[in-house]
Amino acid sequence: MRIGNWETKGFAALAPMAGVADRAFRELCVSFGASYTVSEMVSSKGISMGDRKSKSLMRLSAAERPAGVQIFGSDAEIMAKSVETVLQSKPQFVDINMGCPAPKIAGNGGGAALMRNPAQAEKIIRAVVRACEDVPVTVKIRAGWDADHLNAVEMAKRAQAAGAAAVTVHGRTRAQMYAPPVLLDSIAAVKRAVQIPVIGNGDIVDGPSAKHMLEATGCDFLMVGRGALGRPWVFRQIEDYLKNGELSPEPSVETRMRVMCAHVRKICAYKGERVGIREARKHAAWYVKGIRGAAAWRRDLATLESVEQLEEIAAAILQENT
Repeated sequence: MRIGNWETKGFAALAPMAGVADRAFRELCVSFGASYTVSEMVSSKGISMGDRKSKSLMRLSAAERPAGVQIFGSDAEIMAKSVETVLQSKPQFVDINMGCPAPKIAGNGGGAALMRNPAQAEKIIRAVVRACEDVPVTVKIRAGWDADHLNAVEMAKRAQAAGAAAVTVHGRTRAQMYAPPVLLDSIAAVKRAVQIPVIGNGDIVDGPSAKHMLEATGCDFLMVGRGALGRPWVFRQIEDYLKNGELSPEPSVETRMRVMCAHVRKICAYKGERVGIREARKHAAWYVKGIRGAAAWRRDLATLESVEQLEEIAAAILQENT
């Protein structure tokens, strides 16, 4: 798949997930075969005001590239103004969030709220494309606001007309949040309607679900979000299945614990142990999902206070599961 002036490799990218897909996780997923990554969404207003946290969210390392920065907002002028700062991170592309369902985002006119205002969405895309000059702009949308307003096709056509280089479609409405089903027909309809690449997103958790998304929608590429939580190796599994038809087994408990500890150490290295270990608790809980005694281990991990404590728990889990 080609996005503007650069070409992707592989089959699937890591979705931008606020509070989850930070630098540590993005680097880890790339090491397991993610084709590219996208930053956590960043407020265009925060960027324009010189907010320190916004700047840190845009920082991209060599180990997570190719990578894009995702911005959100409802004002075309502010969105365009933020681009000057965004481009200092030298992203391969800039992504516009028009799909976030969170009340604090959509409630202020950004994210998925723009699905209800296609004209303003097009105005924003056009302004950002103009500001980005040679850097490609992509747009992430949903199937629609709710079941009665499935307008992904209109949004994608407007995105294309405004100069977007690709569009990602999360096959759910804002009303669904993350509940099933994924509306594959909406993604397929977008693919038929536009000439720019279409990236399918929603409930891709392994090789077979990746293949089903591709075959059911005809989309050009895949984006994996929650299917990678506690399972960064899912990108390698998808590649093995789509390339060779091989259904890769889940890693051993020993491997899972090793990756978990390496992931948490990386989070703490970047954010400091006091902040990092608290953010790592949710990741650690995802890694033990499906392991014997997981419920009890999750209770211990919910109060995690140090890397040393995590390593002790990992050793105990391994002993109990061998």
